[in-house]
Amino acid sequence: MKLASFEVETPVGTRQRVGVHDDGGALVDVTAAYAADLESRGEADPLAVAETHAPPEMATFLRRGERSFSAARDAVAFVRETDASEGPTGGQLRFDPQAEGVRLLAPLPRPNSIRDFMAFEEHVENSLGEEPPQVWYDTPVYYKGNPDSVVGPDETVAWPSHSEQLDYELEIAAVIGTEGSDIPAEDAAEYIAGYTVFNDFSARDTQMKEMQGRLGPAKGKDFANAFGPYLVTPEDFELASARMTAEVNGETWSDGVAGEMYHSFADIVEHVSRDETLYPGDVLGSGTVGEGCGLELGKFLEEGDTVTLHVDGLGTLENTVR
Repeated sequence: MKLASFEVETPVGTRQRVGVHDDGGALVDVTAAYAADLESRGEADPLAVAETHAPPEMATFLRRGERSFSAARDAVAFVRETDASEGPTGGQLRFDPQAEGVRLLAPLPRPNSIRDFMAFEEHVENSLGEEPPQVWYDTPVYYKGNPDSVVGPDETVAWPSHSEQLDYELEIAAVIGTEGSDIPAEDAAEYIAGYTVFNDFSARDTQMKEMQGRLGPAKGKDFANAFGPYLVTPEDFELASARMTAEVNGETWSDGVAGEMYHSFADIVEHVSRDETLYPGDVLGSGTVGEGCGLELGKFLEEGDTVTLHVDGLGTLENTVR
């Protein structure tokens, strides 16, 4: 299942919705479609029940757990079987993501937290110019990003005033769907709600300067975290074989495979949850695939460049820097 967050213009203002990408390319409004399904089964107050079980905002949707996902499956099945177009109050059930008045957002517009790792050995070697230190092999190391600087598909990324070296990073992110602590690696899959494409934009000159102080990265990373277009549930994503590519203005700069991660997401979940609680909406970034950023290639972005990241099974995330 491919979940999305999107905004629609309504007579009473802009409203955020959770959708499922249907086979025909439309977004099925989960809350409205589930309410229509409940109404067809005789529920007395279908919209109120639907908003409780399948909320129209992704962070709350994830916190409802399996109840929300079950409702989403029922909603899509109802629309497919009945070809219904309106909900109990006349609300639209299907939306064209390209239509006027519809805007695709990052799947999780405001994560609970962002932790970004360095899980690809080639990237670490290329960035350091030498073999990674032993601690990197022993421990999935990470920094914490800014959950308030999330950027969605097709959004413009504002060039930070403190930087002259802007870079992209080709990554995958796992989103936690179930609260838990001290999670063994063999159980980690039960806690992951899905995966999405992640562009960890980086101001390289700022990053390198601040890390000389033995802390960070901070300002060098905190200005833009791009996610999207969808949150794909684990049963519909083959991580081990997924090809990852990055294009700048249509020219391929990066090409890798997700399965080359040295530290798996299962290892990452086990490490982070040790003596600590993971919550629905926490985001765990894979770090950059080998040769997945300009730093490794010896070239950086320029004003007006369009960066297009694609991961097989997850879709395409495109942003322009200005």
